[in-house]
Amino acid sequence: MEKSFKSVIDASRNILVLLPRDPNFDQVAAALSLYLAIEGKKDIAISCPSQMRVEFNRLVGVDKIGEEIGSKNMVVKFVGYPAEQIERVSYDIENQEFRLTVIPKPQHEAPQKNQVELAYSGVSADTTVLVGGERADQFPALNGGELNETKIVHIGINDITAPEGRNIISLARPSSSVSELMADYIKEIEGGFHPDIATNLLSGIHEGSDNFNKKEVNANTFKLAGELMAAGGKYTRKEEFKPRLPAQAGPQFNFPQGMIPAMQGMGPMSVPPRAMKGAKKQDDASPERDTHEAPEGESVNPPTSWLKPKIYSGNKGTSVS
Repeated sequence: MEKSFKSVIDASRNILVLLPRDPNFDQVAAALSLYLAIEGKKDIAISCPSQMRVEFNRLVGVDKIGEEIGSKNMVVKFVGYPAEQIERVSYDIENQEFRLTVIPKPQHEAPQKNQVELAYSGVSADTTVLVGGERADQFPALNGGELNETKIVHIGINDITAPEGRNIISLARPSSSVSELMADYIKEIEGGFHPDIATNLLSGIHEGSDNFNKKEVNANTFKLAGELMAAGGKYTRKEEFKPRLPAQAGPQFNFPQGMIPAMQGMGPMSVPPRAMKGAKKQDDASPERDTHEAPEGESVNPPTSWLKPKIYSGNKGTSVS
């Protein structure tokens, strides 16, 4: 058995990171973090037998996960075309281009373009890292022959029993999450964390440990979380990760219920009928004006006596000028 995970990675030239069927968020976060840590230094691929769920879009690099476990060989399939209708298959090279010719039997048509399907098979990796999982049957590739020539390592919080004839190097141990384990192993091989890796691991620890509420949470869990945050890791809760909807046209009013009482038969912003009766439209920018006009032929100026000062005499309220 190898002394450490670092020695396994250092001795590998081509690595396959393999997720179990229907993985959870924590497992995907841990696997992607390992992929990002090794990418560019080794030939590496990451695969999962199940499609990724929408909630995994919070993770950096989720688009790198494919369903095929290897791309060593290309496979051409004719979907829905009876194989017994093929007479023979030949190939030749013209102008440095490879040409594959499928010749059908007499009285039969050639396969249609929409029946041609291209796929890959064959694992070129010399090391396969299983991430997560509780049972060997969650990794269908273990039951085939494609991993026969690879060294298999398992990282998880539960040991898995290797199928007959398989030898699996187990690096599993109890922990609050697979991401916490992976953080330790990435520190071992890298010495630190890139912000994208720190973000994935921090999110995985949050989700895998049930927001630090599992009984397996210990001082190392919080220490790693602090290191990941210091390295630039950010955690986005699932409920906070929502696609932006297009803005609706026009002003939007979100008044609390009861703040503007609605009148029967009218909306909350309606004007009561009495206020509208006899109302005239006025310019909002103009001050209120007296609409009374002087009768025709009369002066609008007051008499001059009105403008002279008055002296109060105390005689029955009269005044003298």
